[in-house]
Amino acid sequence: MKPIIEYQDYHAFMSDFYEERKRTSAFSWREFAKIAEFTSPSYLKLVCEGKSNLSKVTTGRVAQAMGLTGYETTYFEAMVQFGNAKKDSQKKKFLGVMQSIAFAHKVRIIDKDAFEYYDSWKNPVVRELAPMMPGAMPGEIAKMCTQEVSAIEIRKSLQFLERSGLLRKTAENVYEQTEKSVEGSKEGLPLAIRSMHREMGNLAIDSLDRFTASERNITGITMGVNRDAYERIVYELDECRKKIVAIASECGNLTQVYRLNLQLFPLSKEVVDNKED
Repeated sequence: MKPIIEYQDYHAFMSDFYEERKRTSAFSWREFAKIAEFTSPSYLKLVCEGKSNLSKVTTGRVAQAMGLTGYETTYFEAMVQFGNAKKDSQKKKFLGVMQSIAFAHKVRIIDKDAFEYYDSWKNPVVRELAPMMPGAMPGEIAKMCTQEVSAIEIRKSLQFLERSGLLRKTAENVYEQTEKSVEGSKEGLPLAIRSMHREMGNLAIDSLDRFTASERNITGITMGVNRDAYERIVYELDECRKKIVAIASECGNLTQVYRLNLQLFPLSKEVVDNKED
């Protein structure tokens, strides 16, 4: 079984723990529940299947039942709070605790790079802009950004992008993009991307006053739909996004960095039809 600090989903960790114990001994859900002082023999099974969650009160009992000690217990507690958190700010807080523990024990979590990449608009923009400006100093790149940014911030972004393998330096102040994409766990990466969506959404609002209509294209539709129509619209948006990516990929002699936001979200709760047939 992998060390606990290689997990970010406590349901998966508990499930692997149970399977490992069962493989090496006559372990059962009833025994697991008894050791953790639960009256229901099926409760921990439901937790492992992701059908129920641990609480702050029960987390310590389960950690003790699994024989966790020291930093393992601290990591498990943070992992439970991360998994149960509803707000992104709380998820980010507890994921940070997990990353700190993992780093202290020499285990690299890829979400650290994902969070740093998506933490600011600067990194995606610099990744696109730097290869367009071979030989340019950080200050020159900073001046080409429509948002205010310092040469120091650009330098830090370039160093991060090179260190994480998202840019490759081919000569002094000359960069090219690699094929590597930003990867993370299924638990952490969506959280990082949501952070970027918020920041890019704010920049989209700012663009209404910053740029003329000839420099930006912002439209919207307010409409009534049902679930089937929603899914069809999402499919068409995905197909449109793929076509746009293909157009950008075929483009040569790049001169500018743009951001495209595709947003479809509810403005009302679902209206339930209570009419009798």
